[in-house]
Formats: sequence, structure tokens, C-alpha cells
Amino acid sequence: MRPLLLASTLALLLAGCATTGPHGTSAPGLDPELTNFPYPFETHVFAIESQRERLRMVYMDERPADWNGRTVLLLHGKNFSGAYWAPTIRALTARGFRVVAPDQIGFGKSSKPDRYQFSFSQLALNTMSLLDSLQVQRVVVVGHSMGGMLASRIAIDHPERTEQLVLVNPIGLEDYRALAGYRSIDRNYEQELEATPESIRAYQQQNYFAGKWKPEYDPYVEILAGWTESPEYPRVAWDAALTTDMILTQPVVYEFPRITRPTLLIIGTRDRTALGRGWAPPDEAPTMGDYTVLGKRTARAIPGARLVELEGLGHIPQAEDFDAYFAPLVEFIERR
Repeated sequence: MRPLLLASTLALLLAGCATTGPHGTSAPGLDPELTNFPYPFETHVFAIESQRERLRMVYMDERPADWNGRTVLLLHGKNFSGAYWAPTIRALTARGFRVVAPDQIGFGKSSKPDRYQFSFSQLALNTMSLLDSLQVQRVVVVGHSMGGMLASRIAIDHPERTEQLVLVNPIGLEDYRALAGYRSIDRNYEQELEATPESIRAYQQQNYFAGKWKPEYDPYVEILAGWTESPEYPRVAWDAALTTDMILTQPVVYEFPRITRPTLLIIGTRDRTALGRGWAPPDEAPTMGDYTVLGKRTARAIPGARLVELEGLGHIPQAEDFDAYFAPLVEFIERR
């Protein structure tokens, strides 16, 4: 028997998430650009022309009344959007930081193009263009999960824009293709189409939260689950397949020694996230995603990096113990 959705998620999907279908009829689920899903802060649209496409990059930009003159850029992971940064945004603005939290193209409320050559370098350029439009020259770059790969790329390609770098349980600390082998975009797409609200919750419960679930974890399911209920879900699934290929074929692990900016690694040591483990050879799969090893190895690879290990926490330490995650983050960026 498949696990049931939690009540809040089920209510969101069935009651509050209808999209407009053909001839004005109501369609279930969340539309690809989440027009029927409220974010915790006001959202803005940055119009960008990229790869012969006119795209919309949606972002939040929270500015405290007593601004300390510094800006933090928050970069979301693959299974997430800018919305999950809400507690971090509130905590940082309370300390005087301006916070910019974009949804990358293909994610969250931003455009879901039918054809786009996703690359971390392209996403980095898009993000730099957004910062230019906001007249922000330098930022503290904070990346979680896939956002850690993008944050690393920004620090490498745009060090003049990167004041400090914080990586929170980033993926890409090993070369997934070298360990697991390549899997085609078509196969990635097939797997994305198989997702259901139940399978998404089960995956997160097992892989992110050690088989446990609390009501505060509900928001991590809502958007992904709502998309699967939409008749337009194939468009979201296609971009998800393309970004899986981006992660698989564009490793950053070999370039960590090129990072020159002050760097903090916040690592929940229970994390075992590893793209490709499911199709990896039997002798490789058990060794993949061991963050007790990967965190230390990455700290040695990045010149002068500081490592904070959070024992007993997993892939989203900010969800499991916000104070344990936020204390080293804010101490690092305020120390400068």
C-alpha cells in the first residue's frame, strides 16, 4: 500500500492548486510556473533573453530597514525552489543582510523552456545578469545541494563578484558519471514521468530524513507533488531530465582547488545523497555519497576552506536543526 500524503499537502493539491485548463475549465495540480502557489515573500520577474528564448527569472529580494551594506545570494537545490529559503531569509535580514533568492531557469516560478542547453556556466551568467539589474556588485554566495555546484561555478568563474562562499550539503563532491556511468536524457525523462506525490514523499522521507517525517517537512513535498498532478507536468519533467544530465556531465569536483574565495562547508554527516547510485555498478554504489568522507576531502581540496560537520543531520540540515545550521553560517559571514 502506498503511503498517504500528509493532510496539508493533500489539501494543497486538491483544494488550492487548480490551474486553468482548456476553455477555462479547472485543471488539477500546480502549473509549471507556479502561478497558483504563493511564495513566502514578494516575487519579482527579471526578463532575460538567452539561447534565442525570452525567459522569466523569478526572484525574491528582501531588504532590511537597517541594511548593513552586504548582500547574500541564496541558490536552491534541484528538488527545491527559492521558497524553501524562507527561514534563512528571515534570519539573515534580521541581522541586516539584504537577501536575493532566485529561482533558476527550469525551476520554481521561473520559465520552463522546451529547449534549453542547461549548464552551470549558463545559470551562473543568468544569475550575474540578475545581480547587474539589481546593481549588486558583490555577494556572499550560499548554495545548497545542486545549488552548491552552481555556487562553486560562480566562485570559480566570477571570483570578483564572490565575497564569500558557503556550501550546505552540496552535491557534486564526487564525479557521478565516473562512478555510476552515463544514463540518457530520455531515460531520465521516463523516470521523472513516473513520479507521484506518494513516491516523492517516500523518497524524501527515506533519503532526506532517515525514514522519519514531521509536519515542518511538508513544504519540501508540496511543489514537486503538485506538479505531478498537472496536465502540463511533462514540461516540468523534461527540464528536470535536462538538469539531471547537467549534474551528471558537468562535474565541479576537479576544480575545487581553483576556488580562491573564503569558503565554509556545512555538512550534515548523515547525508548519503548520490546521483546515479540506483544504476551504479554493485561495487561502486555502496561507497557513493558518504559525506563523512566527502566533506573532509572537499575541505582539503578548497584552499583554506573551513569545515563544520553536523552530526546526525542529513541532506537538509536547515530543516532538521535550523539553529545548528545557521549559527556557523552567520558567524562565518559576519566574521569576514
